[in-house]
Amino acid sequence: MIFNYNKRSSNIVVLTMDMKEKSVNLMNEIFFDSLNKNIIKLEKESNLAGIIITSAKKTFLAGADLDIFYKQNDPNDCLEFIENGKKIMRRLELIGKPTVAAVNGTALGGGMELALCCHRRIVIDSPNSKFGFPEVNFGLLPGGGGITRLSRLIGIEKALPFLMEGKQVSAKDAVDAGLMDELAISFEEMIDIAEKWILNNQGFQQPWDRKNFTIPGGDAYNSKNAGLLAISPAILVKKTKGNFPAPEAILSTIAEGSLVDFDTASKIESRFFVQLATGKISKNMINAFWFQLNKINSGVSRPNNIPKIDTQKVGILGSGLMGHGIAYVSAMSGMDVVMTDVSQENADKGMSKIKEILFLALKKGLIEEDKMEEVLARIQPTSNYSDLKDCDLIIEAVFEDRDLKSKVTSLAEKELSENGIFASNTSTIPITELSRKSSFPERFIGIHFFSPVQKMRLVEIIKGEKTNSETLAKAFDYVLKIKKIPIVVNDGVGFYTTRVFERYTCEGMALLAEGNLASTIESAGQKAGFPVGPLAVIDEISIDLAAHIRDELRKSLDNEKQELANGPWDSVIDFMTQEANRKGRADGKGFYNYPSDGRKYLWPELEQYYPPSVNQLDQAEMIDRFLFLQAIEAVKCLEEGVLTSVPDANIGSIFGWGFPAFKGGVLQFINDYGLKSFKRRANELEKKYGHRFACPQTIDRMIINHKVFIS
Repeated sequence: MIFNYNKRSSNIVVLTMDMKEKSVNLMNEIFFDSLNKNIIKLEKESNLAGIIITSAKKTFLAGADLDIFYKQNDPNDCLEFIENGKKIMRRLELIGKPTVAAVNGTALGGGMELALCCHRRIVIDSPNSKFGFPEVNFGLLPGGGGITRLSRLIGIEKALPFLMEGKQVSAKDAVDAGLMDELAISFEEMIDIAEKWILNNQGFQQPWDRKNFTIPGGDAYNSKNAGLLAISPAILVKKTKGNFPAPEAILSTIAEGSLVDFDTASKIESRFFVQLATGKISKNMINAFWFQLNKINSGVSRPNNIPKIDTQKVGILGSGLMGHGIAYVSAMSGMDVVMTDVSQENADKGMSKIKEILFLALKKGLIEEDKMEEVLARIQPTSNYSDLKDCDLIIEAVFEDRDLKSKVTSLAEKELSENGIFASNTSTIPITELSRKSSFPERFIGIHFFSPVQKMRLVEIIKGEKTNSETLAKAFDYVLKIKKIPIVVNDGVGFYTTRVFERYTCEGMALLAEGNLASTIESAGQKAGFPVGPLAVIDEISIDLAAHIRDELRKSLDNEKQELANGPWDSVIDFMTQEANRKGRADGKGFYNYPSDGRKYLWPELEQYYPPSVNQLDQAEMIDRFLFLQAIEAVKCLEEGVLTSVPDANIGSIFGWGFPAFKGGVLQFINDYGLKSFKRRANELEKKYGHRFACPQTIDRMIINHKVFIS
């Protein structure tokens, strides 16, 4: 049984959830079967005063088992499952006795839905507990009554952020928002409060089951709500480009459901849920954000025979954009940090940037003042390398120049602790090449952060030829400690993320060189699902830096007796940096102009140098070029052993450079497209645009063997 049944002397039954075979409680077939059996037992109690539902685990209920919905393909089967579960929870809601959810920890998704079908919600005030509906992040909507109940409980306007944005809040904020009713400071107090409430509220009914109930703030016809619901679809399309159906389905469910009775609204919710759950997009997102992300965070790429290693002191070489960002996230995670630069003045400038980040967080209410002071106290800005003494980990974050990196490596390694490791934050230079200047190549590794460090969740860990398992384990554990997502790749020119991501920016410049309008190219990138267009991206990176990285790649390939393939993008890079002297956003001008008092806009003279062709490509063709070229390059990385796992490829692409999440990642895009169709389309693109679109042989072998890219 999932529920432990305990009748107290007050005639109140406490149902305690405890899934023995799981680390957390989950909603699945077994859960509903057990709940239903307990409801039948409760209905037979002759003197029942009420019911308390709680959990024996640290969390209340983590949500629904997403594996169930990932496997759902038949709409009728999916509808039957979701409606059966709802009937059981509705039966509990209408049992005729007061029911209290004693929420002792996190309740998300299905956990919130179970709590909402209870008449009262008491929650322990724990800073680690979270409450909300994350379903939209998996391409779904809360289909177990979450939309129907929440909108009726707190009103349409207040419910929207929780349902459409996946907003999660603390226990105190959950009470303030109306998701929970009352705080308790301990489990014992929570049960005591619940028991007293039940005894004082016999005959209690849910608001929506009372006569003449109206939704707080009104239904969809209310003038305020009508205005909000009228403009929301346009705002959504602008934000999602029509690629994410879940927010639109949630909006429709709220609007339609508000105009009918509770049970009809619940059926509307089920109908929209089934449409999403049986569609491709939710499966892509569940696969990426649930199965593959959990697999990565659980350490699938970490050596499994090495105990967890806790980094205590970190040294950062360089206090610029990357350096101060790495220092900030390390100190925020409880580590002591020594941040060095060529002068104390430069190091202090880096410290000022960290203070700006912290003050902004303080202003937004994201941290308390004492936490800010604590973080600042952990960071030592200095120009003296001897201050690096006894660091467990030193991360080099200087300019992308191999000679400079070699110089600082030699100087800093002398101060490493006995078992310390050295890491380079390079985005392109091979780790094996850099490690040749190291005194301990076996303790040398790549830890590639993305900018801005404090916001970007991915970190790419790169193994050199001599990197040992202990070094990899330590780097992996460090990345988890700073609350980032670690993917592990093998060494190679450009590694994985830089190599594949540059296919996006390069193809954008190739389209420009062919005479396509810059505005159309940028719009196509966003319609494809990327955060910004390819020309805007390279402006942010710096066109000058892109030129430098290209030259560094050529040097690395020369060392391997290979050549870097030229493309139409090279002439665009050279023109922008050498002739037009427009080097990107940091320079104040690139493909865009950046006025100090307004929004950026495309450089008007761009069309003089790249005249629009009479035959403009349509955006669908551009989108295919963006997506196919990245997918082809990712397969090559897999063939060459740079990538060693499909989850690393997919998660790396989504969190590293914003590959469209609704596609499930760069390799899942191929699965989603269909391997045979992918090959056929790649062949078409190759004939039109050149060998860079040639379909890798791996695809041929997979088609023959009826394989797809799986975890």
